[in-house]
Amino acid sequence: MTAIADEIEARAYVASLCDGIAMDRLAKLSDLLIAENASQNLVAKATIPIVWQRHIADSAQLLELVPATQAPWLDLGSGAGFPGLVIAAMRPDLEVILVESRKRRVDWLERAREGLALENCRVAGCRLEDVERFDAGTISARAFAPLDRLLGLAARFSTKTTDWVLPKGRSAAQEVQGLPKNRRKMFHVEQSQTDPDAGVVVGRGQWSAKP
Repeated sequence: MTAIADEIEARAYVASLCDGIAMDRLAKLSDLLIAENASQNLVAKATIPIVWQRHIADSAQLLELVPATQAPWLDLGSGAGFPGLVIAAMRPDLEVILVESRKRRVDWLERAREGLALENCRVAGCRLEDVERFDAGTISARAFAPLDRLLGLAARFSTKTTDWVLPKGRSAAQEVQGLPKNRRKMFHVEQSQTDPDAGVVVGRGQWSAKP
C-alpha cells in the first residue's frame, strides 16, 4: 500500500470519507490549531506545514478501520485533539468523549469544540481513572501510554463489542507481541495510511485488567 505522500493527497483522502460540511470544520480546526500552537506546543512545529497529512488524515483513517463504528467513542489522552476532534467533526451523529487531564490542553479542547460547534463532543477534563465508567463503543488513543498499560487503564470501559483503534507508530507489532500470549490474538496491526513504517493496533472485545 502506498502511503499518503503530501497535503493534496491528504485532503483528497479525508474528503473521500466525509461531506463538505465536515471538510469545512476540519479546515477550521487546522486554522485553530496553527494559531494555538503559537502559544502552546500542541504538536511539533515541523508538522504544521503537513497538518492534514500528519494529523487530520492520520486521525480520519481510523474510521475506515471500524466501518460500523459504535457510540460512544472514547478518546484517551486527547491532547491536541487527535484523533478525537477529527472524529467528532467528521461524524456529528456520533457521541465522542475526549479525556485529557492537562489543564491547558483541556482549555484548548473546549475552545476548539465550541469553535467547531461540536454538540456531539464533550471533554472530560480529568485523569482516565477518575472518569465515571460507561460502555464504550469505540476506544482510541494516540501517544497515550504503552499498549499493555493503556489496555489496563481502559479495560473497565470495554465490552464484548467494543472496537479498539490505537495508532502506535513503528512499535505497533512489537507492542502487540508484548501482550500475554493467550490474549494477544484479540488484536492485529493495520498499516497506517499516512506513514509506511507505522501501524494501527485494531481489535474488538472486552479486555480484562486481570491476567
